[in-house]
Amino acid sequence: MDLTGRVAIITGAGSGLGRAIAYRLAENGAKIVVNDVVAEQGNLTVDNIKSKKGEAVFSQTDISKWDGAKDLIKKAKDTFGKIDILVNNAGITRDMLVKDMQEEDWDKVLAINLKGAFNCCKFATPHMVEQKYGKIVNLSSRAHLGNPGQANYSASKAGIIGLTRSLSLEFGRYNINVNAVAPGMINTEGVKALKKYEMVVERALKITPLKRIGEPEDVANLVHFLVSDYSSYITGEIIHITGGRY
Repeated sequence: MDLTGRVAIITGAGSGLGRAIAYRLAENGAKIVVNDVVAEQGNLTVDNIKSKKGEAVFSQTDISKWDGAKDLIKKAKDTFGKIDILVNNAGITRDMLVKDMQEEDWDKVLAINLKGAFNCCKFATPHMVEQKYGKIVNLSSRAHLGNPGQANYSASKAGIIGLTRSLSLEFGRYNINVNAVAPGMINTEGVKALKKYEMVVERALKITPLKRIGEPEDVANLVHFLVSDYSSYITGEIIHITGGRY
């Protein structure tokens, strides 16, 4: 699944799933635009890609703002001349029960997780339409089914599904594929940092048919397929990567 000559923007690529996806696409020839709000992390991703003879550039922009997303897309176009792939990975959690959730907790999660994805699609798709080619992958989550204490996060990830379906219908005529990936529990830095990590993993394993939690590389493998030409007749799909856990 060679990506030589393709230009890929990956939001939230300074750590976790975004970083794993950036590495995978770079290893297969893509030129990477790494987006993150934390410069140290984003630059580390870029440096690691370059250390393996890959091409990458960092953009420290807040994609929850229209101007931030617009600047990200502009930097990609100015640097590499085109935009072939957009992976909307950036996301945050602010988990708590509804009775404790404040307006800011709701607004911030929806702004980054859902509005941020829309903003990037808004400004990237005109370039894809012009070249009659594009691959968009939006990161949803198994949480779109609903989780207690995650009303904000679950709503944002359910929104990603609606956004993905709508965009696939709107842009299919331009040879633009839009799909979503919905991971379950993945062994990222954020999950490992949970106070009750071992208990959470043990509980998940009991209801996961494959009897392991996922690794970032598992998600990167799927995204790699979806942004390659091997997926040219797949669009509007939401693919769960949960080890069979629902």
